[in-house]
Amino acid sequence: MTARKTDTRLEGRVALVTGGGAGIGRAIARCLAQAGAAVCVTGRDLDRLEHVVAEIEGAGSEASAVVMDVRHEDQIIAAVAQAYERWGRIDILVNNAGIGGPTKPVWELSLAEWDEVLAVDLTGPMLVCREVLKRMVPAGRGGVIINIGSEGGRSGDGRSGYPRRAPYCCAKMGLIGLTETLARECGPHGIRVNCVTPAAVRGERFLRMIQGRAQATGTSFEEALAAEMKMYSLGRPAEEDEVGHVVVFLASDDAAAITGQTIPVNCGMNMWG
Repeated sequence: MTARKTDTRLEGRVALVTGGGAGIGRAIARCLAQAGAAVCVTGRDLDRLEHVVAEIEGAGSEASAVVMDVRHEDQIIAAVAQAYERWGRIDILVNNAGIGGPTKPVWELSLAEWDEVLAVDLTGPMLVCREVLKRMVPAGRGGVIINIGSEGGRSGDGRSGYPRRAPYCCAKMGLIGLTETLARECGPHGIRVNCVTPAAVRGERFLRMIQGRAQATGTSFEEALAAEMKMYSLGRPAEEDEVGHVVVFLASDDAAAITGQTIPVNCGMNMWG
């Protein structure tokens, strides 16, 4: 689906979306553009980023692409500076870049596997926030930061912890802590910070997760998928655009009183207890 402008809630604002070349990030970028924002998409694959930019521009909105790997501080510093040079401002930051990491128990993890997931899923978002806030705070215009977490890293969901996914779970739990801390630090400056936690979202990453779980548990793909869907009261994964629509709401003035919150987009995951 090509994004089409249907409202003007974000007209005149500039959004930066990390990991915007595919999947949820691509959907978020298109939804933000659909609501009127100019969008800078970042990621590691320039061809994919330029494809998203072409989609957005083809629908009548403005967009740009900047190559950035959130594992590297120097790239983050350069990319944020480039985005500000192009647009002059960033009003909305969406930290979406992330990886799933290995599917194995802790005693089989290597330190390199642990470090990579934490670098991408937690340290990277912190560094992007830092670089954007260096400019957003003194600008005095307020702003919005939305971190894309995961139900795999949210306690109190009926199944604390995430067996065989420790690096991912810990990173995403940490992202909630970062969100709540930033909300308190940034509130006096009119900057709102929230976290969106999808569960299963239809797409390539979801398929890889099911395949990894099937391999780890010695079951078939179909059995692993059926076991996953039994946990969802709606009996299905979310669609990528459904996550994007929640992000647009949180970025808009409709959510002006919402900060420091974790918003599940989970199709009723674990409502059965």
